[in-house]
Amino acid sequence: MTQYSIAIVDDHQIVSEAIAGLINGMPQFKVLYEVRNGRELVHKFSSRKNVPDLVLLDINMPIMNGFETAAWLQEQHPELPFVALTMNDDDESIIKMLRLGAKGYLIKDIDSDELLIALDEVIKKGFYYTDLVTSKLLLNLGDKRSAVKPIEMKEKELEFIRLVCTEMTYKEIAEAMYVSPKTIDGYRDALFQKLDVKNRIGLVMFAIKQGWVEV
Repeated sequence: MTQYSIAIVDDHQIVSEAIAGLINGMPQFKVLYEVRNGRELVHKFSSRKNVPDLVLLDINMPIMNGFETAAWLQEQHPELPFVALTMNDDDESIIKMLRLGAKGYLIKDIDSDELLIALDEVIKKGFYYTDLVTSKLLLNLGDKRSAVKPIEMKEKELEFIRLVCTEMTYKEIAEAMYVSPKTIDGYRDALFQKLDVKNRIGLVMFAIKQGWVEV
């Protein structure tokens, strides 16, 4: 059986050790090392033998956080899959990590069975989403065929969607578009109905599928 190596990037030592214990109990995976932030990971990568098969990456860390680390991985090691493992379950964090190239998004209360499935799927298929993320992302895209049909979009709608695909809040989007928050709420609700999605992440995934934004 092939054994795949995992690097854990998490500043909470107890959590990191618990995750490592779960992974090391799986015959097909082993923890290569644990580091406390992105800078330590970058330092580890200076030696080729320390480049793992997959990285598990927390978001909230000092010195070099998960977003910064993800950007570095995407630039320096685009072939290396990484998965967010965090307590953040908000739309903005999920959107940002996906745009930075995360192949999965896991919440830290994940049980050992799902963690095993997630690691296995990322290694074999290239991605994995939990029920939480799947419900927000994939189930809101509707029928795949409808996603590729030409859709008539107004320029303001496209501008709004492109801003939605950033980490900006709705209030910041309103300021950027020089309109009121109430107008932004109107754009959002109208597009939810027009594109048959239920939330912001659904808008982002729809836009990516249509090629309106680049990932």
